[in-house]
Amino acid sequence: MKIGGIVLCGGKSSRMGRPKAWLPFCGEFMLQRAVRVLSEVVEPIVVVAARNQDVPPLPSEVAIVRDEIDEKGPLAGLAAGLAALAGQCDAVYLSACDVPFLKPEFVRRVISFLGEAISEKPPPPSPLPEGKGEQARDPAGFGTRFADNSFSPFPSGRGDGGGGSAPKAPIPSGQAGWWIATAVPRVGGFLHPLAAVYRIEVVPAVRAMLAAGQLRATDLFDRVPTRVIEPEELTDADPELASLRNLNSPEDYEAALRLLPTGAEERP
Repeated sequence: MKIGGIVLCGGKSSRMGRPKAWLPFCGEFMLQRAVRVLSEVVEPIVVVAARNQDVPPLPSEVAIVRDEIDEKGPLAGLAAGLAALAGQCDAVYLSACDVPFLKPEFVRRVISFLGEAISEKPPPPSPLPEGKGEQARDPAGFGTRFADNSFSPFPSGRGDGGGGSAPKAPIPSGQAGWWIATAVPRVGGFLHPLAAVYRIEVVPAVRAMLAAGQLRATDLFDRVPTRVIEPEELTDADPELASLRNLNSPEDYEAALRLLPTGAEERP
């Protein structure tokens, strides 16, 4: 399975007071650091920036794309990145740019859960058998085909009563289904969509959410089959889960700088 990477850097950084992508850290800018670490694990990589945003110099193989929709948050950035990587990979790891302690081992571990319960992608749904009323099971046993020609990949049917969408709750750890569309860490009761892996097939769900004005990235996990990754499943790769630490304020940035080894350069 080919895995690409998306790094988002188009946020306003209002609490930080300056662009996070340009924060110097250990001899490089923050965006450069995120791209460098990700490139040890995935390729190709795209950076999603705001329309008129300047970004630090990046390797020539890293594409820079612009948010298709202004001020729509990470979900719009994910949509732009997935569109740019269409045909180049099967799934993507999504990251913010302000992750100074991101570890390659953490990225690899998160990615590993995407294929946990998958032997192959499901076949296309078969035609609805005649005379079966409102719904009929797909003969291959992969899901339910409805009379309105929608299809749910879940044998029990739609799960939420419409549109062939996923069950309301993400699939818990240890109970992954036969086709996982996303895998996302959950730490302290919170899901981390900017440290998650997504199959390219989530594009229609993402675009539908944007069209409906549903902009919370975590709501995507209610719409597609999701593997929730618990902390104890990640600590072998990142004991302190420092890869999830981001920088929202000048105080966060100063605290991160204090954790640098003695003698490490702050500026590039």
